[in-house]
Amino acid sequence: MLEPQLPDGLTSTPITADDLPAVATLLAAAEEVDRTGEHTSADDLAEEWLNDLVDLPRDSRLVRAGDDVVAWATVVAPPTFRDALSVYLDGRVHPGWRGRGVGRSLLAWQLERGGRVHAERHPGVPARLTASLPTTMPDAEALARRAGMAATRWFHTMHRPLTDLPAARDVAGVELVAFDPARDDEVRRAHNRAFTEHYGSSERDEVSWQTMFTGAASFRPDLSVLALADGAVVAYVLAYVWESDTAATGRREAHYGQIGVVPEQRGRGLSKAVIAEALHRAAVRDCQLAGLDVDSENGSGALGLYEGLGFRTVHTRTSWVRELPAS
Repeated sequence: MLEPQLPDGLTSTPITADDLPAVATLLAAAEEVDRTGEHTSADDLAEEWLNDLVDLPRDSRLVRAGDDVVAWATVVAPPTFRDALSVYLDGRVHPGWRGRGVGRSLLAWQLERGGRVHAERHPGVPARLTASLPTTMPDAEALARRAGMAATRWFHTMHRPLTDLPAARDVAGVELVAFDPARDDEVRRAHNRAFTEHYGSSERDEVSWQTMFTGAASFRPDLSVLALADGAVVAYVLAYVWESDTAATGRREAHYGQIGVVPEQRGRGLSKAVIAEALHRAAVRDCQLAGLDVDSENGSGALGLYEGLGFRTVHTRTSWVRELPAS
């Protein structure tokens, strides 16, 4: 089995369920320095990693110095894709262990393992090995640059308070309703249609859709909105609340993870309508803040749309990529 070449005195093993509290503790210590705006609990990690989409025994490593956890790394390739297989590289080194070669060793392992995942699963298509790194972590970005990865896209996390909300918007022939579990698969299919041409998007099958989106513990159907025309879903906003963030910040955020409009209904103002409705729903329930993420190069004008609705950028992540050709 491929292993990272770590500095002397350090060992690595695959991450297990028993390790999740220690990983969450490491992330909390790192957040004091990195200021990414993210607060991840052991329960959050369990939901992200303990599922059929992640092969922790082969695609994760936990680094220890004796009994102390000092770093971790994962390589995750969702089963569905469009133009290229997406392989996501994630990890963190404890602040007290930075500058000793641990991050460099783990990134080298991730790139090698990512290449093997590509070769094992879908060698006939290109692959895109991606590390999404906050701009508040320049040392991590420098590691990616020295490893030959290229900065290709920038994704903004945007927030707005749930005050001075935009007016509700009516669209002729369209009804705005809360998410209905009976329409879950219809929303999945609408999402697949809505994101056909978006960079890095994947065709979501039923398992990945449920695992990553509407089956998540953080998913809030009551804060999510569907737009119906002639009885069919034509637009949607799916909302999530991470209570680990609430505990850390004292503010409950409705995060809009997926926002889309099916192609034939674009140009009617549906995006503004469903987002405005979602904001009003969050404001009268238990939230004080709304958030979302946007690709700065989104060709649909999403960044301007969100700014027009009162969202402002609070954090930025850069996608550092190594492209692998088909073989």
